[in-house]
Amino acid sequence: MGLRNIRAFAGALLIMIFPLTHAAGLKAGDPAPSFELMDQNGKLHTLADYRGRWLVLYFYPKDDTPGCTTEACEFRDDVVELKRLGATVLGISTDDVKSHREFADKYHLSFPLLSDSDGEVARSYGSLVNLALFRFAKRHTFIIDGDGRIAKIYRSVDPKIHSDEVIRDLAQLQS
Repeated sequence: MGLRNIRAFAGALLIMIFPLTHAAGLKAGDPAPSFELMDQNGKLHTLADYRGRWLVLYFYPKDDTPGCTTEACEFRDDVVELKRLGATVLGISTDDVKSHREFADKYHLSFPLLSDSDGEVARSYGSLVNLALFRFAKRHTFIIDGDGRIAKIYRSVDPKIHSDEVIRDLAQLQS
């Protein structure tokens, strides 16, 4: 294989592993990408379902792993405060509906976990890691306002304190 072929192969491999996407450029004020995904109970959710309400859309890598469990349980424990602020929490990962159901049941999660098994929604939010045979969502969160616009983006998340950050920022965004 010549040097030119090696460079072409390496370039193609990088694009496959780290696909280029317009979504990486999402910023506050942009319209949130639409979605249509099934939750752990087989119910379909769309972005349009949440028109007129605040939405906390959090992406996470994998059900029932340490960081993801911490983050989900923090949101679970703070769901009353989030609801008081008029916000709905939705978790999204590339795990399937069955995995979400088991995870939600095990930790008594009271909010929907949406299955993005093909990773298209995570990709549209700039939150997909695609390593050819292995694909998962990055730990990112988006606060979306009642008009369907992104109000806040978190690209660096500490699962232990993230729910508190979201509550603080949501209250500030609403004031």
